[in-house]
Amino acid sequence: MSVKLKRVYEPAAPADGKRVLVDRLWPRGVAKAKAGIDLWLKEAAPSTELRKWFAHDPEKWPEFQKRYRAELKGSAALATLRELAREGDLTLLYAAKDQEHNEAVVLQRLLSRAG
Repeated sequence: MSVKLKRVYEPAAPADGKRVLVDRLWPRGVAKAKAGIDLWLKEAAPSTELRKWFAHDPEKWPEFQKRYRAELKGSAALATLRELAREGDLTLLYAAKDQEHNEAVVLQRLLSRAG
């Protein structure tokens, strides 16, 4: 099982496998027809409240991870991602500029642990 991360602004590649956008909002400047997205799983994204609270502030990262994992507990979206990961290569797409502090990083860790 391979779960990769990629900014949605990067071009699609055959090695990406299934490409899933995990942002609640559609990324600015990305045309749906050219995005190469197999699934937009908004439900996997943090709640609007949590996203706004976090505001991509690295100092809030540890607490964001805890709160986001709590939101994901038992979610159908996480179950869908686990199933997709079991089926083959999976690339989680996100729009954030910060490649170390975003929801896709948390999802990747959860999916990798699930094996």
